[in-house]
Parts: sequence; C-alpha cells; structure tokens
Amino acid sequence: FFESKGHTIVPSAPMVIKDDPTLMFTNAGMNQWKDIILGTREPEPRRRADSQKCLRVSGKHNDLEEVGHDTYHHTMFEMLGNWSFGDYFKEEAIDYAWEYLVNVLKLDPANLYATVFEGSDEENLGRDNEAAAIWAKHLPADHIINGNKHDNFWEMGETGPCGPCSEIHLDSRSDEEKAK
Repeated sequence: FFESKGHTIVPSAPMVIKDDPTLMFTNAGMNQWKDIILGTREPEPRRRADSQKCLRVSGKHNDLEEVGHDTYHHTMFEMLGNWSFGDYFKEEAIDYAWEYLVNVLKLDPANLYATVFEGSDEENLGRDNEAAAIWAKHLPADHIINGNKHDNFWEMGETGPCGPCSEIHLDSRSDEEKAK
C-alpha cells in the first residue's frame, strides 16, 4: 500500500543497536531515523515505510510490567511505520491511514476510533484541533477522543523533537458487549 503512495520500503534495523551509545536496544520504530529527526542526516528518500522489530524496555511509555498480564503486551513486537521527512504531514498521514484500514483491510468504519492530543494547560499546549478536524472527515465526533500527554504526545526524550500524535483504535467487542 505505502509503496503505491511513493514510499520506499526499508528493512527493519537490528534490535541490538551498535552505533548509538544512547540506546542498547531498539524500543521504537523511530530509532533508526533518529539522526534524520535530529537533523544530522539528510532524509533521502523522504517517504519510507517499514516493519521495525522492537524490544519492550523501559522509557516514557514504560509498560514492561504489563508483559504477560494481557493479550497485547509482549516482550518483542513489530512497529509498522510510514514516514514522511519534510514531504507530507497530518492530513495525508491521516487520509492514508484511513484508506489503508477501510479500503485495503476492509475494517468496518463504525468500529474505528481516533485519539487526538487534548492539550496541557500546565505546559501551555493547546488541543490538536488540526488533527481532530481532519479525523472529522472520516469519523463522527463521538469517535474522536481526547487523549492526554502521556498517550497522545510524542517525545524523543526529555528535550528534543516532540509533538502531538493520534492513535487509531479498533473496537473489536461483540455487538452484545457494545450494547451494554
């Protein structure tokens, strides 16, 4: 799908990192693009897609303690990513996600929800109304949910690149469960 949208398909980087003393293991899909995100390497090609092998370790979203307690936290996982470095932005990213989920995977739009960053008064950050408006082209208002800074604000570390993000959720409960 993403190749048809002009993305170069790239292989997964190793899970054990050899050339970055700040990381021992790949714990996120963005790790192999860190130098591009920090502006120390030119982003060619500008559109990429990958399936990055990751090891669940500590960090901002430290959910290592959740491994083995539910059906979706595992020690190793693959993070799918489509990347645009200075090419397209939120509207195209959201539209591509929608097209892929609904037209390619044939997921029922009635079961899809999106989260957007709700803002943070203490950090003087506003709600991501831009993403909410784009999602509103695809979803009813009650399927666009505000998410807090922990869940819907991406940060590479204590300082550095950061910004609001959206997540897409599939409600896979039975009709009976949904009716409750």
